[in-house]
Parts: sequence; structure tokens; C-alpha cells
Amino acid sequence: MERLDPRTTPGTPAGRFDPWRYRDDAGVTGIDLVGYKVEASDGGIGKVDQASHEVNSSYLVVDTGPWIFGKKVMLPAGTVNRVDHDERTVHVDRSKDQIKAAPEYDVSTDTDPAYRERLGGYYDDTYSSLPPGTAW
Repeated sequence: MERLDPRTTPGTPAGRFDPWRYRDDAGVTGIDLVGYKVEASDGGIGKVDQASHEVNSSYLVVDTGPWIFGKKVMLPAGTVNRVDHDERTVHVDRSKDQIKAAPEYDVSTDTDPAYRERLGGYYDDTYSSLPPGTAW
């Protein structure tokens, strides 16, 4: 099976990673993901607490439970690799460590453009640090 470059997102201009837009082939369209389990590339990280489908501003808020001391994290929609609706699981293409090291989620700043830019930039930069073939 041919592996795609994880920095590309089908349907985005110039094939660049678009942090705030679900990938066309992720299987998200029109589905409420709240309550779905979330799997990083190296294991489970929690459950979807909130999901946004806003145009160019989509994201998931994941309750990590005891994994990182009950903290919530915001994952830009572009990190969603695929959704398994039968298993009610969202698969993201980042590791637990990458998610844990992301800028801290704060509900009071989640719509702040500077926070969004920092978070989107962080996840865009994490692609360049991934060894080839490990994001899937």
C-alpha cells in the first residue's frame, strides 16, 4: 500500500496541511463525534468532549482523563486521520508525546486568533519532526 505524505491534506490549496479543516477522506462530514474514543498513533488518549465543524475553524476537544492528569487538549481538525464509526473511534496522526507537548488548552482562549495560530503552527511543525511512515 502506498503511503501518502502526511503533510498533505486532500482538497486543500497546494496540498499543505490545513490544521482547521477535516481531511476530505477522514469520514467526518456531518457526524457528531462527541463521545468517540481518540487514538493517537501510539495508543488511546481519551474521548471527544467537544467537536466543531465550523468552516476553516474545526477542532476536537479531548478529555484525556487520567492519561495527562485529567487535562483537556484541543486537536485541530487536520490531525484527524480517519474515523471508524463502527468502533466510535477517531484516529489522529500524532503521538501521545506530541499531543502532550502541545500548547495548553484553555477554554477562555480557544477562539483567540493568536492561540489558534500558535496551536496550528505547532501541529504543522510536528509533521517535519516525524520519521517517514510513522504518522499512519
